Amino acid sequence: MTSLTLADTDPAELAVDAVVIGVYAHEGGDAKLLLAPGAERVAAAFSDRPGGGLAETLRVLGATGAVGEVTKLAAFGAVAAPVVVAVGLGPEPAGAAPAPETLRRAAGAAARALAGSASVALVLPVADRDGGSDAGVTAGVRAVAEGALLGAYRFAGYKTRPAAGRRDPVRKAVVHVPDAGSKAAKAALKRSVAVAAAVARTRDWINTAPNELRPPQFADAVAAAAGEASLSVSVLDEKALAKQGYGGILAVGLGSAAAPRLVRIAYEPAGATRRVALVGKGITFDTGGVSIKPAAGMWEMKSDMSGAAAVAAAMIAIAQLKPKVAVVGYAPMAENMASGSAYRPGDVVSMYNGKQVEVLNTDAEGRMILGDAIARACEDEPDYLFEVSTLTGGQVIALGKRISGVMGTPELCERVREAGERTGEPMWPMPLPEDVRKGMESDVADISQVNAGMDRAGHMLQGGVFLSEFVTEGVQWTHIDIAGPSYHAGEPFGYWSKGGTGVPVRTLIDLVEEIAAER
Repeated sequence: MTSLTLADTDPAELAVDAVVIGVYAHEGGDAKLLLAPGAERVAAAFSDRPGGGLAETLRVLGATGAVGEVTKLAAFGAVAAPVVVAVGLGPEPAGAAPAPETLRRAAGAAARALAGSASVALVLPVADRDGGSDAGVTAGVRAVAEGALLGAYRFAGYKTRPAAGRRDPVRKAVVHVPDAGSKAAKAALKRSVAVAAAVARTRDWINTAPNELRPPQFADAVAAAAGEASLSVSVLDEKALAKQGYGGILAVGLGSAAAPRLVRIAYEPAGATRRVALVGKGITFDTGGVSIKPAAGMWEMKSDMSGAAAVAAAMIAIAQLKPKVAVVGYAPMAENMASGSAYRPGDVVSMYNGKQVEVLNTDAEGRMILGDAIARACEDEPDYLFEVSTLTGGQVIALGKRISGVMGTPELCERVREAGERTGEPMWPMPLPEDVRKGMESDVADISQVNAGMDRAGHMLQGGVFLSEFVTEGVQWTHIDIAGPSYHAGEPFGYWSKGGTGVPVRTLIDLVEEIAAER
């Protein structure tokens, strides 16, 4: 991963391959550009050059100040770096630093554009014009650092020859801060490195070929990484799952030669008075089973374990950050395959909490493994339970590819939404209507797995309603459906690369830290 340092040296004198400055779009509607704070010394070095100065030269080169837009300019000795890079920050905020997400996207876009560079300096406005509070500097440094690290991310892949035009990520990035020696700036950088590493780990797991990450291998990889972080880890194999009554996980795994697993990861610091449970869906590949999916795009179902990857990686970051709150993560893992031994529509499955579930669609498998894991997580008596899964195509239909759906305890859903807004992982609360639950009544079991009368209507809500049946009364909980935001199939933008995104690792960590800070 790209290494990060802080500096408050004159940007014009930094010995790096490129110095990145911010530019604002002019609100007057004309083509003028405004240089963002921090760029003054770089601009001064260009003041005696022909062409009207740095801002005018960038405008002539096509810069508009749009968020994430990158424009490169050869310095020709004006500053120590051979290249000056302007990245757009949108309209100028009145007297304040840009929003953290704006900085995050700008730094990510710059890091991607400068792939192949040994070192770059990010001279972006991390503080308000009056210097800003520690909280403001912290938010700014975090945003720039996270954006740079995540924008520089590359999955190693499987090519036997380097791809044409592919360049290695930036090796070193320097984040320019007015007071690089401050505790706030140093702490922000340290946290950003841990958080970005967790996101990168999540992306790596998601991007791994599914033949290399079947449930036993995935469980081993998670257990090894968690063990290295000094977390307590236990893994239940198919025999232990059967003995302890995890019927949902076992049913989904019946069709695969690779047996299912349930991984438990615990972080329990001394003196913690609150408990948090994290649960993530780990379907390492989803064919739909007997209710088989269409072939088109099925390859993307390698990402159906994004929830488990996010929970496991977040746990590792939590162990590094050491918040004073107990956190236990559960990652149920299975491969949903079509075979002679696969579970069928019409089957009745006995779940971990004793509920009998009538299966109507084997492609609604995520809720089956999650029902078991949620019920088990509730036995730890958490104050809060956050469950994350690529659960339904209905989430994409309702909210698109970048906004997750959140269901559960209303107050906690709003809290999750606010955390997502802070971290740049947008989410939106959705209801759990009684009529949806009524339609899931079964003639032969306690509940049907889907609402047959609604078919695909309200499919995201059906998933949330089903999962609510496995939450112990009194536990505040949320279900976060990341079916769209977990995987980006388009071209890279901002700090998102093509493939796994790592959503919602940053939100989970933010929530855990916020809970730890409560008095």
